[in-house]
Amino acid sequence: MLTITFDATWWAVLILVVDLVIRVTAIIVVPRNRRPTAAMAWLLAIYFIPIIGVFLFLLIGNPRLPRKRRRKQELINDYIHDTSEALDFGTLRPHAPPWFTSLVTLNRNLGAMPLAGDNSAHIIPEYQQSLDAMADAIRAAERYVHVEFYILQADAATDNFFRALEEVSARGVVVRVLLDHWANRGKPFYKRTLKRLDTMGAQWQLMLPVQPLKGKYQRPDLRNHRKLLVVDGRVAFTGSQNVTASTYNLKKNIKRGLHWVDLMARIEGPVVASVNAVFLSDWYSETDEVLTDEIDLFDVKSGPGDLDCQIIPSGPGFEFQNNLKLFAGLLYAAQRKIIVVSPYFVPDEALLLAITTACQRGIHVELFVSEEGDQAMVYHAQRSYYEALLRAGVKIWMYRKPLILHTKSLTIDDEVAIIGSSNMDMRSFGLNMEISMLVRGEEFVVEMRAVEDMYRSLSRELTLEEWEQQPLRSTVLDNLARLTSALQ
Repeated sequence: MLTITFDATWWAVLILVVDLVIRVTAIIVVPRNRRPTAAMAWLLAIYFIPIIGVFLFLLIGNPRLPRKRRRKQELINDYIHDTSEALDFGTLRPHAPPWFTSLVTLNRNLGAMPLAGDNSAHIIPEYQQSLDAMADAIRAAERYVHVEFYILQADAATDNFFRALEEVSARGVVVRVLLDHWANRGKPFYKRTLKRLDTMGAQWQLMLPVQPLKGKYQRPDLRNHRKLLVVDGRVAFTGSQNVTASTYNLKKNIKRGLHWVDLMARIEGPVVASVNAVFLSDWYSETDEVLTDEIDLFDVKSGPGDLDCQIIPSGPGFEFQNNLKLFAGLLYAAQRKIIVVSPYFVPDEALLLAITTACQRGIHVELFVSEEGDQAMVYHAQRSYYEALLRAGVKIWMYRKPLILHTKSLTIDDEVAIIGSSNMDMRSFGLNMEISMLVRGEEFVVEMRAVEDMYRSLSRELTLEEWEQQPLRSTVLDNLARLTSALQ
């Protein structure tokens, strides 16, 4: 009988060669078209935990959507840009500062949407009030209702919203619904929600489905995080709130007494066509269906207000990080005051530099975050930036637990603001599909200031002296979380 034996030395040599090949290949492949911090984080993971690091890189190392979907987004952008070039989107406010005009051009070049005038936008700061306001708008529908939310659940809090959809669908209004697959599939009322949509006759699609057996797959943590509602191209809503109870119906949240605090805006005017264009883009990406009858670019309707608004879509379907570029540009443009509200604040180098530079320029900067976190890794990564921010002069307000401040907003001086779905973290910049609305108009900023004052009254200020008392174990955990946040 032939016996084959292997010298242990050859095994050692083989392992050494494979390890060397992995390391050399990683140096060639990983940094390509990737930010240095992200590349370094991946290289550290691959070098220190080779098997796990390589597996994770193969699984989530590509921060882009599949080429076919990116090509769809390019076609959509070209269509919107070319079609809207000569159209009238209302009368713009006079005397815009040069920096504002240049940022509008940036947004137009990256996200295709035009700046529109003659809009009204009003803040709805109360959670249930927002759900009911959307239900009221739905009941006035005559042609269509477009619903797109990261999380959509038929529960007690949203029953009025779903009943409104059922009522309009019963009288012939077309109801189309988009909801993120991965974010909803594990939620308590997922099957009930889909059944209710089917029963009412709604047309619905899962966004970015991870269903490899059906031929639908991309990096599993690329998500569509947008929140928007459009009714007849006449009225729209967008902001930070999902259509679900303020506890998200999760036992762990209910046990801890956690409730989400959000902000939505009700919008009328020509900019509603841009919000609808985002929905139509996502519908086309998921279904290949072009809804020509609902493209309202040729029939924009003036609103009762005088706000200049521009919609900025962003995400892995775009070549650049549209939201990050806009945020950084606004921070450098500020002359007097910057107020940031972000539940997940994990800036990259550019954004951190912009905020600290603003302080050094003498700008008053405030940051609102939650005292308690619902996502441990993000919460600790965020904390790792507090010392640098406090030393630079940023005033940090911590919204008191057990409430989770989930609003995403930015106000610049007394005339410009942003509201939308985008956090100021690396996930929102590179991995999530987001929608942001840029608004120019003192009257809107006044509404935002009132909300900021309310948040301030419900928060406590974090001081540098308090932060320096943090135990070493917290500092170590925060810094480790900071390293992992760069794995994109």
